[in-house]
Amino acid sequence: MAGPLTSMKILDFSTLLPGPYATMLLADMGAEVLRVEAPDRVDLTRVMPPHDAGVSTAHGFLNRGKQSLALNLKKEGSKEKILELVKDYDIVIEQFRPGVMDRLGIGYDTLKAINPGLIYCAITGYGQTGPYRDRAGHDINYLSLAGVSSHCGRAESGPPPMGIQIADVAGGSHHAVMGILAAVIHRQQTGEGQFVDISMTDAAFALNGMAGAACLAGGVEQMPETSLLNGGFFYDYYQTQDSRWLSVGSLEPQFSARLCDILELADMKSFALSQKPEHQKAFKAALSEKIQQKTLAQWQAIFADEDACVEPVLTISEAAEHPQLKARDMVIGVDRGDGTLQRQIGFPIKFEKTPAATTQIGQPMGGSGQKV
Repeated sequence: MAGPLTSMKILDFSTLLPGPYATMLLADMGAEVLRVEAPDRVDLTRVMPPHDAGVSTAHGFLNRGKQSLALNLKKEGSKEKILELVKDYDIVIEQFRPGVMDRLGIGYDTLKAINPGLIYCAITGYGQTGPYRDRAGHDINYLSLAGVSSHCGRAESGPPPMGIQIADVAGGSHHAVMGILAAVIHRQQTGEGQFVDISMTDAAFALNGMAGAACLAGGVEQMPETSLLNGGFFYDYYQTQDSRWLSVGSLEPQFSARLCDILELADMKSFALSQKPEHQKAFKAALSEKIQQKTLAQWQAIFADEDACVEPVLTISEAAEHPQLKARDMVIGVDRGDGTLQRQIGFPIKFEKTPAATTQIGQPMGGSGQKV
């Protein structure tokens, strides 16, 4: 069965991570995606190691199921090619700084004059307006300006560089998909297209969620290791005897009570529920001492059948083999283009009627489209 978005046709001018991740999600759901790439300005993900079968694993993943068109947008004839394509492709995604597409002659106003129902999504670091609209940035900068980094990490060592790109993906990619699909619903109801302005900094600021609510409405500024969920309470990571880590999220009374029973800390059940910093500090010290007495494998065996919100910190390769993720088909085989399969992360949304699917990994320039 085809995915739920088979009626969507997308022209994708984006590079690197945020835009390509967004269009990958849309392609997995059945949208037809045509990447427009500059042949003289290679997307970094095309050459980023490691490689598999001659293709960057990052590029193979991010651009699976898409076609590609090599087109120098500054060369004569390129503008006309895009103006012709936009008659048939009703969604555009781009990731240039504000004004670049206008200078190339293929900005929103020009394209919507040809296709009034066009949905045009621009993903930028800071949005189309404001004093930072033209400023360069990366994920770490967006998280910093959005206040996210200020309450993450440890009080002594400061904010950590995260292993995933939160502002890029949870901010830019996911909000772009959300905005596009909302605009599609609006177009179905009214026939009107529209401009969708995605700022990764805006989206990162919105991710503050509970800490943001506490600050803006409650006047409480959250700092590292001061709150229930950022290390101020026993909800935290604890090192095991073999220098691995165990996550303890036993917040509710029934879970913290079971945790105390398993660790033979029954006399500290009241400390687990206490809001007093000295009680939490003492309880965390007791947990740390106990958990350091056994290996991760031993703790996994002990908590395997316990409903206590305690889980091991797994590597990606270990997570890929976990029975829960395997049961959810979160590791799939994608055609490399020669009939062999590459292992990739699967699509996380499970549709009953229109399951998502992917056909082929992202291919070398011109390998899955046309070269102009």
